[in-house]
Amino acid sequence: MGRTREAGCVAAGVVIGAGACYCVYRLAWGRDENEKIWDEDEESTDTSETGVETVKGAKTNLGAGSGAKLQGDSKVKPEVSLGLEDCLGVKEKAHSGSHSGGGLEAKAKALFNTLKEQASAKAGKGARVGTISGNRTLAPSLPCPGGRGGGCHPTRSGSRAGGRASGKSKGKARSKSTRAPATTWPVRRGKFNFPYKIDDILSAPDLQKVLNILERTNDPFIQEVALVTLGNNAAYSFNQNAIRELGGVPIIAKLIKTKDPIIREKTYNALNNLSVNAENQGKIKMYISQVCDDTMVCRLDSAVQMAGLRLLTNMTVTNHYQHLLSYSFPDFFALLFLGNHFTKIQTMKLIINFTENPAMTRELVSCKVPSELISLFNKEWDREILLNILTLFENINDNIKNEGLASSRKEFSRSSLFFLFKESGVCVKKIKALANHNDLVVKVKVLKVLTKL
Repeated sequence: MGRTREAGCVAAGVVIGAGACYCVYRLAWGRDENEKIWDEDEESTDTSETGVETVKGAKTNLGAGSGAKLQGDSKVKPEVSLGLEDCLGVKEKAHSGSHSGGGLEAKAKALFNTLKEQASAKAGKGARVGTISGNRTLAPSLPCPGGRGGGCHPTRSGSRAGGRASGKSKGKARSKSTRAPATTWPVRRGKFNFPYKIDDILSAPDLQKVLNILERTNDPFIQEVALVTLGNNAAYSFNQNAIRELGGVPIIAKLIKTKDPIIREKTYNALNNLSVNAENQGKIKMYISQVCDDTMVCRLDSAVQMAGLRLLTNMTVTNHYQHLLSYSFPDFFALLFLGNHFTKIQTMKLIINFTENPAMTRELVSCKVPSELISLFNKEWDREILLNILTLFENINDNIKNEGLASSRKEFSRSSLFFLFKESGVCVKKIKALANHNDLVVKVKVLKVLTKL
């Protein structure tokens, strides 16, 4: 029986050693595959958590938490190393047990139970033990005031708290995000319940409250909501007078100087609605040069530029304040050539206002313009652009005749609008080529212009 017992002891030792080796493989070398699975799960979970931060008209601030590290990463590495040490200890016990002959069956059972407990403990290593401690939302009772993507300032109800807590057992520290944080403007840190909705039609006392809030605050979120509220109310004639009488025009116009493009856009929109009133134009005229300068130097085709062009167009519908912008004629024509479709149309509407005033003709035709402007007469452009450029040419041609400027051609340089439209003959050829245009409205307009040449 002695040899039988020794054989049994050896067999039990071999079994225990094989089990320990298998455990080491599963917990050490085999964990790379598990990490890939948990990494994929974590990335999908991160995407679902961060994919809902941006809303229509909400201005995002991605830079605040882009570099945050996971709280669980610092705890993961010790956990893995401890698991390896425990497993190696089990293997040593198994080998030492294989050479000792006493109670091997009980020891083997105990060791296998230990291995089973460790394996079950490792099974839950990917469970997420924390959530984002702060999310980006608008303040309660405040609808999003923005009319385009990134239009309003979100608030932070909490901070990232050092990152998202996680129980992932990564062998390597998670690398920081390589995405460059978006350039954003300061967002408000506290909560503020604005007393009105942005689409409410307010009475004079309520408008006074909004103006007081706008005058006293430096918070861009509150400024934006107040400006949108005032701009919406300025669409009604009775509130246009009320805002002016309450001293609202200077309060709104002071925000032209802000560096935040969203605030400037909302400021121009509010002033644009107020400028429909002739008396309000008398208040706004002192800011028109500042608006023009900012419109020319801001980002091409931006929402701020479009809002500024709309305000300038409204302010030049009458002839009273056009002379304040005559110094910017070359900039307008350069913008007409460089801008996109919408910028071109809005700029042409602005220039057409000047062409309808004969007193501005000499300054207009003497300014330098890019020769590429002639490309706007090509038939590839759509109806709206062709109709506007034909109207612009028609008005200038009529004014040159009425003002007798044709006999003063020596006063104008070869780079002037006068030479491009009148002397070069290129415009006339381009217009004649449009006589066969497929659009009937364009064809009728072309025939009307040609009859006046």
